[in-house]
Amino acid sequence: MFKPKDIQALFVTLLSLLSSLSFAQSVPSSLIYQQVLQLGETKRILYVAAHPDDENTRLISYLVNGAHAEVAYLSLTRGDGGQNLIGKELGVELGQIRTQELIKARETDGGRQYFTRAMDFGYSKNPTETLQNWDKQKVLADVVWAIRTFQPDIIITRFNTIPGVTHGHHTTSAILAGEAFDLAGKADVFPDQLKWVDPWQAKRIFFNAYNFGGEFTPEDGKKYHVFEVGGYDPILGATYHQIAANSRTMHKSQGFGATAGIGAAKDYIQLIAGENYSQDAFEGVVDRWEAIPGGKEIADQISQLAAKFDFVNPEKNIVSLLKIRASLLALKSNQTWIKDKIQKLDNTIMMALGLEYEFNVRKEIGFPGEEIKAELSVNNPSLTEVSLKRFSIKGMDFPAVVTVLKENATLSLPVVFNIPQAAAYTQPYWLQEPIDGALYQVSDPRLIGKPFNEADVFGHLAFEVGDQRFAISIPLKYKYNDQVDGEVKQPFVIVPEVDLSVSKENVFLIPGADPGLTVSVNFKAQFLEGELDFEGLDASQFKIHSIEDEVIQKRRIYQVSFLENGSGVKKVTARFTTASGKKYTQSVRSISYKHIPNLTYLVPSSVNLIQEDWKVSGAKVGYIPGAGDDVPGVLTALGYQVTMVGTEDYSVDYLSQFKAIVVGIRAYNTNEILAANQAVLMGYVRAGGNLIVQYNTSSPLLTNQLGPYPFTIGRGRVAVQGSPVTADWDSPVLAGPNPMNAQDLEGWVQERGLYFATAIDSAYQTPFVMQDPDEPSSNGSLLVGKFGDGNFVYTGISFFRQLPAGIPGPTKLFINLIEQ
Repeated sequence: MFKPKDIQALFVTLLSLLSSLSFAQSVPSSLIYQQVLQLGETKRILYVAAHPDDENTRLISYLVNGAHAEVAYLSLTRGDGGQNLIGKELGVELGQIRTQELIKARETDGGRQYFTRAMDFGYSKNPTETLQNWDKQKVLADVVWAIRTFQPDIIITRFNTIPGVTHGHHTTSAILAGEAFDLAGKADVFPDQLKWVDPWQAKRIFFNAYNFGGEFTPEDGKKYHVFEVGGYDPILGATYHQIAANSRTMHKSQGFGATAGIGAAKDYIQLIAGENYSQDAFEGVVDRWEAIPGGKEIADQISQLAAKFDFVNPEKNIVSLLKIRASLLALKSNQTWIKDKIQKLDNTIMMALGLEYEFNVRKEIGFPGEEIKAELSVNNPSLTEVSLKRFSIKGMDFPAVVTVLKENATLSLPVVFNIPQAAAYTQPYWLQEPIDGALYQVSDPRLIGKPFNEADVFGHLAFEVGDQRFAISIPLKYKYNDQVDGEVKQPFVIVPEVDLSVSKENVFLIPGADPGLTVSVNFKAQFLEGELDFEGLDASQFKIHSIEDEVIQKRRIYQVSFLENGSGVKKVTARFTTASGKKYTQSVRSISYKHIPNLTYLVPSSVNLIQEDWKVSGAKVGYIPGAGDDVPGVLTALGYQVTMVGTEDYSVDYLSQFKAIVVGIRAYNTNEILAANQAVLMGYVRAGGNLIVQYNTSSPLLTNQLGPYPFTIGRGRVAVQGSPVTADWDSPVLAGPNPMNAQDLEGWVQERGLYFATAIDSAYQTPFVMQDPDEPSSNGSLLVGKFGDGNFVYTGISFFRQLPAGIPGPTKLFINLIEQ
């Protein structure tokens, strides 16, 4: 089998071209050649870790583009519990962003992507705590499913199984991978999976040994295999370092922009279990071509094509590619790897033809029952005939597609169809059912592992090249021209005909706060008669003050206020009921960043009603933005007059108007203007101001002096939200104006806090001592210090999570910090 040693790297977004051949004309012949080399190789590697960005992109880049193997990354979670450097999305919203970033990373380095149902519930210090949150058997089943689905020859974990040396999710990923390695080949383990997959036993499992602080030094007595991963390919003009850096840079929400390394580099994998070997980690792994009847002949065909590959005129490789395809189809095999090879071969043929096809519409959103006017475009620039036979959408044929294309001929076909009334709304498949603890619920087991949903609407195109039939699915895309970015394509999505949006997620029924809410009922087609009410409230607990129709926007605006309904927190959902009795209770949310596709999803149109006897002054508060959070909106809902502090506002005279200035999360990591004006802020405090600095990471810091007295930002955190807390209830910030007690420490979400202070100067008061179970205690969650006539606060408490979630205790505490 052809295995050239001098083709080593590929600096292209491989998988995106494979999954969307509408760009086939832009594919260089070097990439087509790379596809041919990958057709000849049958090695398969599964890489396992816990989160998006845990994977070793350099090793994956080498294995895919240098060794030409099939590589998949199994991330146990979607990173929902992390922080967000580029915006304010957290939780399931952040999970969607990081999912797409991981897909983009794999498009860049050429790997595949899988997930389990495990939810990232935040930082965990050990696997015991992790598995108290995750249902071990279900997550283990998902890892087994991934192994049986992908059928790897070897498995590589990013982390080892030693508790306490890293994040508990990390360690758990290695533990579960090791158990799944032993179990996946046994037919009596998770037998329900065998309706769709077969048992599979990988040959070996390895740990990708590393030293994040420098070069790794192998330990005596342990078995390693070494990959040289710093190679350069003169044909494609890229190194594995470059591919890996571009892949890692896709993790923008985590601030993981990477600069490529230079020169030779080694990656070590340490044997954990499986068969021993003498020299090669793949020793004894059977070449799958040689293991099936007729396979060696196919491998010889691939080798011969690679040896005589025409780079100048890739179309001249079509005849050989079609012969290989005929041989593959003649095997009539359902084996996973053969089906993968057929798909890769089909993609390679389309690339060699330069065939381009698009299915576009001039709008991004549709609703069930709506008529859609789209267009199918197919272009064949080659001299090889492509005979179009059939185009259909959900069984509806468009016979005008029948034609022959060659020599740059183009078919442009108007496609008019109706979205079925029963069509499902756009929603990530793992969010379609209520979340059960820290595990997503997925009813269809065949969806488990998939990175994302398939397109909501797609057409099926059948055509012939030579005497061979091809069938492809083309997703419907919203295509438009942006004056800055040029051509842009976004997913076409399906939403309810009527959706609701609420102006805020928390309404505080406290003195001085606005009990009002604006509810917008949005119509996609025409205004519908109906009534607004709230699930969970009777008519006597709210009042509709006004109703106004905005005709152009097709929007009906309700101004509502809530009446007292008892103390505590109550979640209610806005509901619009049409005259025909149909009820709508969902809000359409969108996430838009240029480095990933637009994301559309649905959430209940709910609001937290929070009734408490709190004292709030409603004073002016300045807010200095950091990496992004929802705290300003909560402060506004509490009745404060919140003003964002801009780049031109840093003077003591200007800042003195504010009762308090709050600094957003990670501002000293991201806001250079803030860091440059630290002396002004200290002057504001000295003159009687009240400065509240929320958490920052320990590195990189734009200034080392955050407060008037020294302290260091450490890496300590308390990850268990219900962990014990010792409080000095006589401390001014706990004693008033809203006295706090132990009940205020209950019901927190995800965590207590992170990046607590250490090396704290004695000038600071520390009202809290926090600790995780069986961990050392820390007094660094909240620092309060007098400076001149004012107050300074640094806090690692996760207010950015607690306040938007409507948790009363932390909200009361934040009010007290402002009111000092």
